[in-house]
Amino acid sequence: MIEGHEQSMTGTVQTQGSQSINYATVTWDQLHRDARLLATELMRKYRPFRGIVAITRGGLIPAAILGRELGCRLIESVSVVSYAGEEGTQQEPKLLKAPEAAGDGEGFLIVDDLVDSGVTARYVREMLPKAVFACLYAKPDGRPCTDHFVTEVPQDTWVLFPWDMAPQFVAPLNRSHKA
Repeated sequence: MIEGHEQSMTGTVQTQGSQSINYATVTWDQLHRDARLLATELMRKYRPFRGIVAITRGGLIPAAILGRELGCRLIESVSVVSYAGEEGTQQEPKLLKAPEAAGDGEGFLIVDDLVDSGVTARYVREMLPKAVFACLYAKPDGRPCTDHFVTEVPQDTWVLFPWDMAPQFVAPLNRSHKA
């Protein structure tokens, strides 16, 4: 966690049958602020990175923001599938695309939006053992897998990122009111 930065991700609870789910919503503004905080921390601790490896798909947008802030133009991607089905059940990681330009990770920054269970993070770290790993948000189970993150999120909370949501019209409470 970035020192001196305390942030609470407040969630709402939705009930589906007898099951309650905690949600935390991240706005575009919050995501951008957190990425800039992370970039500031990384610039303070490391010399310039040779490149960035974005873990797809969640790490793509944070990697673009960090690339801009860090002045890093080489952005690679690694595609790993570790969740399946509508319920998002955990499975063995499967590599779909390797980050060819990253070698063993020396001088590279691995970026993801969130480290949850740590399964994907551990898999990518084994592939790039000399890279620095950073994400915007970390859950307790995945926290040991990342070198830097901005905010810790409770393990039982589902994080909704801006790309997971669509704006929609909400009717006024008083529909009978005429202007």
